[in-house]
Amino acid sequence: MTRKTAREIAVELCFAAAANEIGTDELLDAFFAEEHYATLAAENELFSELPDERQMAYIRTLTVLSREKADELDELISRYARGWKSERISRTARAILRIALCEILYMDDIPAAVAINEAVELDKGYDEPETVAFVNGVLGGFMRGEMPGAAAEKEE
Repeated sequence: MTRKTAREIAVELCFAAAANEIGTDELLDAFFAEEHYATLAAENELFSELPDERQMAYIRTLTVLSREKADELDELISRYARGWKSERISRTARAILRIALCEILYMDDIPAAVAINEAVELDKGYDEPETVAFVNGVLGGFMRGEMPGAAAEKEE
């Protein structure tokens, strides 16, 4: 399983966590239970392979962070969502943005440019071009506004 696939699974779990009241550990345990995961694999190729230990740690970290830091992440999304009201943002785009921001803010081994590119590419599979451009704009605005040093390094 690639990191890209693990990231997409994390987005699916972020989406599910936002819609469920159960705890993150309980959600992850239920999601990755062999019987449940096998039914997902029958429906979607994304779930054709069970994550290994390293990928599972990555998925768990993103899922936990996206839930624990949801208010902070949503505030950042709102701050850089120029021209978009919160209710206009699809739940999928919000989950993708939360995951990308978690990677940028809390995961030092993932370059911000990679997190942004992966988020945009991932959103292309779920949303309309207008929403994809919005995701790119929010993340770009965040980099310029919150991490100007990182944005300047990228431009050099």
